[in-house]
Amino acid sequence: MNLACQAVLFDMDGVLTDSTVAAEHAWTQWAHEYGVDPEDVLRGLHGRRATDTVRMHVPDSAHAEALRRINEIEVADAGSTAAIPGARELVDSLPGNWALVTSAPPELLTVRLATVGIPLPSVVINGDDVTRGKPDPEGYLRAAHKLGLPIGECVVFEDSGNGIAAGLAAGAAVVGVGEGALETPAPVVVRDLRSARWTGGGIEVSGALRSV
Repeated sequence: MNLACQAVLFDMDGVLTDSTVAAEHAWTQWAHEYGVDPEDVLRGLHGRRATDTVRMHVPDSAHAEALRRINEIEVADAGSTAAIPGARELVDSLPGNWALVTSAPPELLTVRLATVGIPLPSVVINGDDVTRGKPDPEGYLRAAHKLGLPIGECVVFEDSGNGIAAGLAAGAAVVGVGEGALETPAPVVVRDLRSARWTGGGIEVSGALRSV
């Protein structure tokens, strides 16, 4: 399958970096510290901004401190992050025409990417850059605008339900990453980024778990 495009927009966690275990461990610790049921916190966590998750579980008066605390825990544990197979190779093959659109805050995304050896692109939209986090399409639309391209000329790689919903709502071609993406509306799903290759005029997908 060939997906014609001029640029590629990546989520980070679950797409470029494997930080699921680290994130769930951090949020479980945070939940215990704040007297919240960890299962409630982890439900729908992935692809959502930390500020939005925190707001769901603590009163407004405690929001700033609770947000500072989860950011502190996650950054401290960022060393356990690993690269998604094929991520570095795909990024290195792109001629600068890619952007990162992540719900993570600036310090966390910088540390996680550095841990796996993936450079920061020229365009980064983080969780602090948008007024509405995923599943709202704002982040992807802003990234395409900064690249100087219509969103329809971009391919989005996402893993979570929230992120895939954001990419689809933006109007991009969306490739789901990981078996969990089979439970989302992503029209194309790959196991990891070893299944994606930059051709010079788009993304070639091979060995897809789903292709419709």
